[in-house]
Amino acid sequence: MVKYADNAWHAVKVIFANEIGSIGKALGIDGGAVMDIFCQDIKLNISSKYLRPGFAFGGSCLPKDVRALAYRARTLDLELPLINAIMPSNRRHIDRALQMILELKERNVGVLGLSFKAGTDDLRESPVVELVERLLGKGHEIRIFDRNVNLSRLVGANRAYVYEHLPHIAKLMVDQVDEVVHHAGTLVIGNGDRQFADVVGRLNRSQRVIDLVRIDAEGAYNGICW
Repeated sequence: MVKYADNAWHAVKVIFANEIGSIGKALGIDGGAVMDIFCQDIKLNISSKYLRPGFAFGGSCLPKDVRALAYRARTLDLELPLINAIMPSNRRHIDRALQMILELKERNVGVLGLSFKAGTDDLRESPVVELVERLLGKGHEIRIFDRNVNLSRLVGANRAYVYEHLPHIAKLMVDQVDEVVHHAGTLVIGNGDRQFADVVGRLNRSQRVIDLVRIDAEGAYNGICW
């Protein structure tokens, strides 16, 4: 499996560079120069960052810029299969998470972490927001805790996004982790806030955990489903 992962990643890198080169050429931009600058970033671009299995990406930058690049390519009559596949592939991870929760047949669901990543109140295109929206549509009772999200302090596009998708969010959010724990038959960990690793150790054996972000990579607690 490691060998397959190695060679698939090498192939992805070749195709990615070629697709960036293709759109660069169509725009009169030196794709080689773009990738030379790209490769100078060894903190994020050329590193192990983001190369861990987990949940879908979200936020105000990645979805927007992927869509923009794909749209620009279409206006240039370019086919970029790899870049065009990014957003559909991302959505499949949300679909799989939803299916895992539904298969547990537990109506009361608790969610720890609503923002797209720990340490921020940015809810724009958070995959957890979409997951909660779809669970509500299936009739689940949801309670959510995220210590970084204060509804009264949300402004602008961030506020508009969450109230468009979860208009009754004020009824779903709670102030204490324990309120979620006591409510949940299934507990979903939606972002990597480290306090959530401690929470799951307090659950009883009948409660199930779906850890979307591998917050406990050692799998040291019972009931892990992801």
